[in-house]
Amino acid sequence: MTRPNMFIVHVSDAPTAARFYGDLFAMEPAFEAPRFIAFGLGGGVQLALWSGATENPAGPRTAEVCLNLPDAPASVDACHAEWTAKGVTIVEEPHDAVFGRTFVAADPDGNLIRVAPFD
Repeated sequence: MTRPNMFIVHVSDAPTAARFYGDLFAMEPAFEAPRFIAFGLGGGVQLALWSGATENPAGPRTAEVCLNLPDAPASVDACHAEWTAKGVTIVEEPHDAVFGRTFVAADPDGNLIRVAPFD
């Protein structure tokens, strides 16, 4: 059985978004084209940023990129402090959910990035 191996985030400007994600996650692109930039996440999985889609519906997005951290809740709070210091937009402040400590940030296009503990 095949499994998903690429997660695409739709952005208005791929190079700008790549600088944001590259800085946020301390990673370099594995592939770059003017409107499509992908980062290797390991195990053949990629996170791609695409500004070339014109056929997308205009409705709100419902997905999130999620960064799972060990040593929560302290690591989640530390990540929140680091991202806040970088000027990242926080849309949901740190709080305890049913799965543990979490918060949600947004990229420059409003796409959501959740930080949460490993299960």
